[in-house]
Amino acid sequence: MMLKSYFSGTVEAAMELARKEMGDEALLVHVRPTTPETRMFGAFEVVFGIPPANPRPVPPSHPAAHALAARGGSREVEEQRTVDGIREAQEKRERQSAAEGASGVGKLGVSLLDEGLPAVNPPPIQPAVRPRLSAAGLDTGLAQQVEQGAVLEDLFEVDATLGRRGGARAVVALVGPPGAGKTTTLVKLAALRGLAARRPVHIVSADVYRIAAADQLHSLASILGIGCTIAETPAALRKALEGRPARELLLIDTPGLGPGDMGACTGLMRLIGSHPEMDVHLVLPATLQPSILRQAIDRYEPFRPQKLLFTHIDESNRFGALISQSARCSLPVSFLSTGQRIPDDLEPATKPRLCALVYGHSGLPETSAGAAA
Repeated sequence: MMLKSYFSGTVEAAMELARKEMGDEALLVHVRPTTPETRMFGAFEVVFGIPPANPRPVPPSHPAAHALAARGGSREVEEQRTVDGIREAQEKRERQSAAEGASGVGKLGVSLLDEGLPAVNPPPIQPAVRPRLSAAGLDTGLAQQVEQGAVLEDLFEVDATLGRRGGARAVVALVGPPGAGKTTTLVKLAALRGLAARRPVHIVSADVYRIAAADQLHSLASILGIGCTIAETPAALRKALEGRPARELLLIDTPGLGPGDMGACTGLMRLIGSHPEMDVHLVLPATLQPSILRQAIDRYEPFRPQKLLFTHIDESNRFGALISQSARCSLPVSFLSTGQRIPDDLEPATKPRLCALVYGHSGLPETSAGAAA
């Protein structure tokens, strides 16, 4: 028999997926709670099998034949009874006190065997997952979903593309508060997604607030051998966007705006927020407190950001808020910046990497950290 395991929050969901992938011949073979190492993939590991083309008949005298015949010979009935038994076992286990110890577990396994159902070890008493994830900065509601069997990777999205989907060219604007690292990140993107991919790149600086910001960007662009235009007004920025080659990656640097600066940049907001080609990445330091991070995202809503880009990853030790805000705003995470080196310290965001950061700093198993490192 060919066997295949499915990880899911419920047995019913695993059964539905197995039917789609393995066909109607798929048989439910075994169910068990996931181990601590595989906990983030779901609450259960459900094993299905496909019988061989010429299976050996079960002798009429075999106990399995009597059990199936007593249930009317229906596989669907058998599987439903299995699922019902697993659910009943869980409910029984939850009602048992911890003082019963291993003897209670043993009795539970015997009761399942007596009922003709496969013996299933009851799920272990889980550690306080929710408080530990909350301590890592994850929103309490999301932490509760994970505690109840949801997979953390399913609660947020990532998207490391540059440019709007279906657009004729890639026009990317980085916006964000002062000190977020927009200029350095923009140069990293130019090197990583432009020069390394042998794609023409052009930089436009609209940062006329910070002293010598345009000069700094112009110097970095010269080192990389790419063009740089200074746009001191929204009209100049609009003109700089016109007539650029379709294959070119156009990167726009913007001024860092604090809470008191937003009113002075309404023209820039309108241009960037309404431009049909603009792919706006909101650049935010991972070191911000969750409440401050949320306020910054809400403050920059007039720019109509499509993605979140987090910097200073190497300076933070609580990463749950990054996932929480991505889920709250339905904005995917695009890139993670981990230092000052160009372009080495910039990486496309991935779900395993972000989950590993959260789990790694909450004391929970780092199921994906090895693959993402």
